[in-house]
Amino acid sequence: MIEVRSVSKFFGNKKAVRDLSFTIHEGEIIGLLGLNGAGKSTILKILGCFLEASQGDAWVGGHSVAQNAQAVRSLIGYLPDKPPLYEEMKTRAYLEFVARLKNVSANAIPQYVDDAMRKTNLLEVSDVSLGELSHGYQQRVGIAQALVHKPKILILDEPINGLDPVQIIEMRDLILSLKGQHTVILSSHILSEITKTCDRILVIDKGQLVAEGSESQLRGKAPQGIHVRLELARSTPELVKALRGLSGVLQIDESAASQGFLDISCSHDIRPLIAQTVVQENGELLSMGRKEAELETLFFKLVKGGV
Repeated sequence: MIEVRSVSKFFGNKKAVRDLSFTIHEGEIIGLLGLNGAGKSTILKILGCFLEASQGDAWVGGHSVAQNAQAVRSLIGYLPDKPPLYEEMKTRAYLEFVARLKNVSANAIPQYVDDAMRKTNLLEVSDVSLGELSHGYQQRVGIAQALVHKPKILILDEPINGLDPVQIIEMRDLILSLKGQHTVILSSHILSEITKTCDRILVIDKGQLVAEGSESQLRGKAPQGIHVRLELARSTPELVKALRGLSGVLQIDESAASQGFLDISCSHDIRPLIAQTVVQENGELLSMGRKEAELETLFFKLVKGGV
């Protein structure tokens, strides 16, 4: 469905995208994950034919974005990071206007607009001016305008940006409801939402693809081992020194020591040895919990070049 091959984009001397290549298959929900300024929006704008690549090319539905931009635009619906709304227009009138711009036939416009509004739960605000809508509803209108001509591909740039927790859940459910009907590519810097929404994740750093795969595949690349949190009624420098000396201890984080917590990274499960050492050093152990290495750890290692 989408093929990106050796795409680079320069802004003066700055290289925003660097020799990027990836493939997206029909029906997938793909997430571009990266810190702010990583190049995610630039990539989406190239795919949406809003920017020309400096080098390389991309194909959407078999059409080159460099040579056949109009054909590509007919296949996609695009939501930029700021929805292109006219605040004085009412919701339905605005979507009818967008449908005409996207060459939907006059006879089909009412049905297409109804379908887009139904998918995005906008029917109840059909006659409300866009400027009077909450930010969450404005984001929904932004997705509706991207959907209104029934495109095969949806490109959503930071669709949850600025939403409150309830609105984030609603937006997540909305995007998931589109699965199977559209190929979706979206960007975010929020790891938890990408993993809950997307089939596959492309990790972008400084305009480069540094990792890709499903959540489970990315977790497979995470450093092996476990993290152990100790809750102590009493801790001493001698105890910390003894724990650091244990075989299998990789690192001890004392940032929460004033609250009675030590966080220990281990190469394997040595909890019995840790507990024994705490008792020997009169550390007064209150509790000990284990958690697997988190995906966030891998993400920050990837974008900092540590993996």
